[in-house]
Amino acid sequence: MRETEIVEYIRGLGSGIGDDCAVFQPRAREDLVFTTDFVLESRHFELSTHTAADVGHKALARSLSDLAAMGAEPAFCLVSLAIPPKLASRWVKEFYGGLTALATRFGVTLAGGDTARFERVVVDVMCCGRVPRGKALLRSGAQPGDAIYVTGELGASAHGLTTKRGEAWKRHLRPEPRIAAGLALRKLGVSACMDLSDGLSLDLVRLCKESRVSAELTGELPIARGASLDEALNGGEDYELLFTSRRNLPHEIAGVTVTRIGRITSQRPARIRFAGRPLKPKAFDHFAEAKS
Repeated sequence: MRETEIVEYIRGLGSGIGDDCAVFQPRAREDLVFTTDFVLESRHFELSTHTAADVGHKALARSLSDLAAMGAEPAFCLVSLAIPPKLASRWVKEFYGGLTALATRFGVTLAGGDTARFERVVVDVMCCGRVPRGKALLRSGAQPGDAIYVTGELGASAHGLTTKRGEAWKRHLRPEPRIAAGLALRKLGVSACMDLSDGLSLDLVRLCKESRVSAELTGELPIARGASLDEALNGGEDYELLFTSRRNLPHEIAGVTVTRIGRITSQRPARIRFAGRPLKPKAFDHFAEAKS
């Protein structure tokens, strides 16, 4: 397909593309939140194991998960896609099919983007969401004494990537952004929130650094069926929500199970303990081996 043909195809999906820029008029008394995420061939997926629709779904789900962590209502997305010459037009159509199917579920408008040729598939999705003025959930609000919670189960995606079968593999291929739970948590007034994209052991450190606190985990985690403790602590791409609260919360929020896994402490910032022992962050870090 030529670029003009791709644009016309996307336009036919009911998107808002066509001009040099997308125009979005926010509502009064609201803040807009923005996020962007790459999905890279050989890093986040393989053409031999992931369909084009899987890639499209995951590309949007990653950014929607960030909006969920902010307690934001999704508004629109911009999608940039680079593909190698070996991929036929069918792959492009299936990619946008997987992406727009998820977008439709959450009321997201595909407002524009870009297309290019490259030796591997590169996807960049920018999403915009809206929240009431000053009400966005942040990582920096946790305080000593707050309880630590997670939605859903941990380790399913990592286990699925290893086994490539069963429900865990489906969870890896088609992650479910916790938009409804994020909106509910904002209304409940939780103190801090983020999504679990790189693994609990690393993402909890990030939350604690922003809040200048530490954390004590009980050792009782909601581990997905078949997953190991290591996959639950260090496996990435669960896209559950990690959050803190000054009051006790119900065991289910917006149809998703919620588990209390620990408490925030006032020790040296970002010191994490699990079942009474120090926990080192072993989860995925893109730049862990980079040299300064």
